[in-house]
Amino acid sequence: MQIKHIDQNAILYLNGVSVSFDGFKALNSLSLFLEPGELRAIIGPNGAGKTTMMDVITGKTKPDQGDVIYNGTVDLTRFDEAAIANMGIGRKFQKPTVIESLTVFENLEMALAGGRGVFASLFHRLKADQRQRIEEILLLVDLQDRVGHLAGSLSHGQKQWLEIGMLLIQKPGVLLIDEPAAGMTDIETEKTAVLFKRLAKDHTLVVVEHDMDFIKALACKVTVLHEGSVLAEGSLEQVQNNEKVIEVYLGR
Repeated sequence: MQIKHIDQNAILYLNGVSVSFDGFKALNSLSLFLEPGELRAIIGPNGAGKTTMMDVITGKTKPDQGDVIYNGTVDLTRFDEAAIANMGIGRKFQKPTVIESLTVFENLEMALAGGRGVFASLFHRLKADQRQRIEEILLLVDLQDRVGHLAGSLSHGQKQWLEIGMLLIQKPGVLLIDEPAAGMTDIETEKTAVLFKRLAKDHTLVVVEHDMDFIKALACKVTVLHEGSVLAEGSLEQVQNNEKVIEVYLGR
C-alpha cells in the first residue's frame, strides 16, 4: 500500500502513535522521524514509553492509532514480528541472547542461516561469500581473535558485540538497541560507541540508553520521551539544558 504525504527521505516514520494498556497510555500520540544512516539516542524516565515504542516498530505490539511507516511506503502495523524482521528491522534486547555452548563463529553461522535451527545451520556447508561475510562481521565487532572460543567464555561486552554481529549479518536497514552500555567496562563502552558511529554509515541505529557518558560519546541527536510522547529533541547538551527535561528526568 502506498502511503501518501510521507517524506520519502524517512527510513522510519512514526506519526501520532498511541498505545494503551488497561487505561494506561504507554504511548500518547508519539511522532518520530529517522533518516537513513542516522544514529539516534532515546532517553527518558522509566515508563516513558521507550520499550513500547520499540515493540510497536517491531510488530510485537499493535498501536491503537497512528502510522508506523518503513522506507516511506511500508505500513508496519499490518505485519507481524517475523515479517518485520525479514524486512530489515533488527532488535537487540538489553540481555545478550547468544548461545553460550556454541563458538563465536557458530553463533554467526546460525544467524546467517536465518533461524533455520542449530543443527541444520551447523551442518550446512557455507559458500565462499557467506564465509567472507562472517569474517567481515568478526572484524567489524572486533572478535576475530575469539572466533573459535565458546560464546559463554566471552566478557559481557564481547557477548553484546557478538549479538550485534548476529543482527548485522542479516544486513538490516534499522537496528533497535536497548541499553547496550549496561554492565560494560569503561573500555568496552568506548569501543561500543566507536562501533555504533561506524555502523551508522550503512544502517540507521536507534539506541535506548540511560548512560549519559555513553550518549555523549555517540555525539548524535537525542530524543527525550516522557509519558509516551516526545518531550524534547536536539544535541545532548541541548536536552540537558532543557528545563522540562531537567524537571522530569535529569534533576538538578
